[in-house]
Amino acid sequence: MAPIPVKPGKYKIHAHIIGPSSLLTATEYAVKYGAPVITDRLNPLPIEQEWIIDHPETGQEAQPGSPYVIHLAYHPAAGLVVPEDKLYVNSVPRPEWAQFTFERVLGGVKILSDKGLALRAGHRGAQIELVAPKPEFQETWTLEYVGPIETTE
Repeated sequence: MAPIPVKPGKYKIHAHIIGPSSLLTATEYAVKYGAPVITDRLNPLPIEQEWIIDHPETGQEAQPGSPYVIHLAYHPAAGLVVPEDKLYVNSVPRPEWAQFTFERVLGGVKILSDKGLALRAGHRGAQIELVAPKPEFQETWTLEYVGPIETTE
């Protein structure tokens, strides 16, 4: 499928896995590369479940195929990183954050890393892995737009 542009903003990222609705979630504990990112049930506290999708550099226009970075909405320095083909959130400089593109697929979107690997949610509670893309529902996501990026100027 062809890459699609995404409106920069605050999102909840829903996983397509069997069971109750699950969201992309930062865990509360850190390991070697940061806090593992998993899918979990909707949590009333948005601190670990709302994400900002934005361009790597401010002022860029949304174009099909252009890269995006993703970070926690309430921790602007905590971006997604991808060591060893697993997804973590870590407070590292923005240029070290992983970059992603989005493709429309049946039932949602596929989120692809700059290496062309797809985010995959195996089951609720499992760490998100990056795999060679296949037409599997565990690699399909829904982006729920929550609102614009709030500036602190």
